[in-house]
Amino acid sequence: MKLLWLFSRAYPARSLTMLGCLLLAAVAEGLGLSTVLPLLGLVANKDPATSESEVSRTVSQVVTSIGLEPTLGTLLSLVVAALFLKAALVLLAQRQIGYTVAHVATDLRLELVRTLLGSRWGYYVRKPVGTLANAFATEALRASQAYLYGATNVSLTIQALVYSGVAIATSWQATAGALGLGLFTILLLNRFVRMTRRAGARQTRLLKDILARLTDVLYAVKPLKAMARETLVGPLLEHRTQRLNRALQREVLSKEALNALHEPFLVATIGVGLYVAVTRWELPIDQVMLLALLFGRLLGHLQKIQKNHQRVVACDSAYWSIRETIDEAAAAREPAIGTAPVSLTREIALRDVVLKYGDNKVLDHASLVIPKGQVTVIIGPSGAGKTSIVDLVTGLVRPESGEVYVDDVALEQADIKAWRRKIGYVPQETFLLHESVAVNVTLGDPELGRDVVEATLKEANAWEFVASLPEGIDTVVGERGAAMSGGQRQRIAIARALAHTPDLVVLDEATASLDPKSEAEICATVKRLRGRMTVLAVSHQPALLGVADKVYRLEAGKVREVGAGERQHSLREIA
Repeated sequence: MKLLWLFSRAYPARSLTMLGCLLLAAVAEGLGLSTVLPLLGLVANKDPATSESEVSRTVSQVVTSIGLEPTLGTLLSLVVAALFLKAALVLLAQRQIGYTVAHVATDLRLELVRTLLGSRWGYYVRKPVGTLANAFATEALRASQAYLYGATNVSLTIQALVYSGVAIATSWQATAGALGLGLFTILLLNRFVRMTRRAGARQTRLLKDILARLTDVLYAVKPLKAMARETLVGPLLEHRTQRLNRALQREVLSKEALNALHEPFLVATIGVGLYVAVTRWELPIDQVMLLALLFGRLLGHLQKIQKNHQRVVACDSAYWSIRETIDEAAAAREPAIGTAPVSLTREIALRDVVLKYGDNKVLDHASLVIPKGQVTVIIGPSGAGKTSIVDLVTGLVRPESGEVYVDDVALEQADIKAWRRKIGYVPQETFLLHESVAVNVTLGDPELGRDVVEATLKEANAWEFVASLPEGIDTVVGERGAAMSGGQRQRIAIARALAHTPDLVVLDEATASLDPKSEAEICATVKRLRGRMTVLAVSHQPALLGVADKVYRLEAGKVREVGAGERQHSLREIA
C-alpha cells in the first residue's frame, strides 16, 4: 500500500480519474446486481413489490418511480445496461492505469539518468556500471509492474465492497459467515505471499550482482579469450545464476501453490455458506441463487486481491532498489560551487595545491602554470598522479588546499559547467559510442553539421581513412569502436574534442599504445593547434615532448619544470 500511495501522489490527476471511474463502475455494478434478485423472483413467479426481500421491494419501488414496470424485460434491460456501463467505466480506469504504468517506468528511468549525469566523478568510480544498467533496464520495469498490480487491486477491492454490500442487504448472517471463512483462508495462505516477498528481494540483489560482474567480464573479454581464461570467470557467473534460478523457482512455486489452493478453499467456503443459508436460515431459493452468485464473485475477488498482492511484493524490492540508486546519485550531486564567468586569456595555474586520496598525498603543495596557446606536457612515473592534475584543471576533483585558477578566477568560484564547455578532452581509454563516426564526433549536438565533422576530422588527421570507409562519416564504428584500429579510434576522439572549438585541449596519455606512425600524426595535430588552442598533455612518449613548450615532472607529490636540455634525460628516468 505504501508503494501505491507513493505512485498516487506522484500522478494525482491520473490516480483520481482512475478512482472516480472505478467508483462509478462499482455503483453501476451494484445497481445491476441488485436488480438480479427481483429478476429471479419474477422467474419464480413472485411479485417483486410483495417479495420477502427488502432488496427486491426497494428495486421494484425505484423502477416504478421512474415510470417503468418491473417486468422481466425491464429488469433484464437494466441489468444489461448496468453491466455495459460498468465495463465502459472499468475500461476507462484501466486505460489510466496503463498510461500510468508506462509513465512510472519512463519517469524512473529519466530520473535515474538525470541524477547520474549530475553526480560527481567520484560516484562513478565507486559504482559498477552493470548495477546502473540493471536499474535502468530491469528495476524500472519491475517497479512499474508493482504499480500495475497494486492499481488492479484497488479496482478489485472496490468491486468486492460492492458485492459485500449487496450480499449483506440480502442476508447479513450468511455474508458475515462467508467473509469470515474467506478472510481466514487468506490468512492461512499468506505464508506463500511472504515466500514470494523473500524470493523477489533475493532476485533483485542477485540481478544487481550478476549484471555488475557480467559487465566487467564483457569489458575484459578480449584479453580473457586471448589467454584462454574465460573458463575461469565463467563459473563465477554460473554460480550466481544458479542462485538466481533457485530464487525464481521459489517465487514460481509460491505463486502456483497459492493459485492451486485457492480453488478448493473457494468452493468449500461457498458450499458452507450456502448450506447454512438453506438449512439453518431457510432462505428462499431466489435469495440463495443470488448469494451463490455474490459469494462466488466476492470470494473470487478476495483471492485475486491476494494473488495481485503477491505479485506486488515480488516486484516492490525493485522499486526500492532503483529508488536507493537514484537517492545515492542525488546525494552525490555535483554542487554548483560558483557563478563567476571564466575566460582563458593568459594562463591556467595550480597554486600550492594539496590533493589526497585517503591517506595517499598525490600532490604536496604543487604549483605549475599552463600558458594560453602553448603545449604543456606533464611527465612522471606511473601512479604519480599526473591524471589527477587533469582532474583538477577540469574541476572533476577539488584540492584539499590551494587553488586552481583560470586567469584570476579560482575554479572554486567559477561557473564550472561553463568552463568545461570550453574544454576538449581525450582520455587514455578511448571512448566511442556504437554509432556512426559523425555521431561520435558531434555527440548528437544539432549545432554541429556535417561540414564541422569533416573539418575536425581533417584537423585530427582522420579524414583520409574516414573518407575511405564504406559509408564515410555515416559508418558505424562498432561496440566501443571495435571496428577501428587504436590509432583510428584515438583520432576520432581528438576530432570530437576539437569539434566545438575549445579553449583548452586535454590529452591524457593520448599517444599511449599507438604505433609510431599514428603517434606522429597525433603529434602533428598537436603542433598545428599551438597558438590557436591551449594544450595540456599527460604523456610518457618522447614524441610529445618534442612539440612541448613547457614540460613538468611530477614525482612523490612534487612538481618541477623540466628544462629543454634535460627533457630526454628525464624521460629515460621514468621509462
